[in-house]
Amino acid sequence: MMVQSDWYQKLNDYFPAHEMKHPEQLEALVKTHPNYHKEETDEYIVLYAEFPTFVFIDYLLVTSRQRGKGIGTQVLDKLKQKKKLIILEAEPLDEEDKDTQRRMKFYLRNGFRKADRIVYTRQDDDGETYEMKVLYWPPFEENQKVIMDKMKKACREIHNFRADRYYGRPLADPDESLRLKS
Repeated sequence: MMVQSDWYQKLNDYFPAHEMKHPEQLEALVKTHPNYHKEETDEYIVLYAEFPTFVFIDYLLVTSRQRGKGIGTQVLDKLKQKKKLIILEAEPLDEEDKDTQRRMKFYLRNGFRKADRIVYTRQDDDGETYEMKVLYWPPFEENQKVIMDKMKKACREIHNFRADRYYGRPLADPDESLRLKS
């Protein structure tokens, strides 16, 4: 049975298709994964996993009519209050895509840093490789090897949650998708 909730449709309308998880996978994460959380209001939707030492933001969407009003910053500030490292992935800057520029500026303005030593590649359903950037907000100094290890945990536990059932393969094999530049 295909679950098509309103919040899923909003995410699907905004994020690139290759970044969207299967709707049933997201529903299962929200309902059964002990670390995965969904907060939804009329202004925003955030899906994230909270682990003992870090938070992984899977999706953050501020509704179009609310953008530019500080809502996204408020959501991030609420997560920052947990005093844990926050990790997320974002599309690389594309000079022809204003959304990638807006998203990157938003995260950098909110104190996130680019993990410039981490190379993160994924494959879409057609086997095409694409790159993602790992961004992080550190409540304390952290080296990028530690950040990469936490990102690997997010890949294993969140991206690959029941992935064989929904995709017939892991979505992001952390040992193949993530590496540290020398």
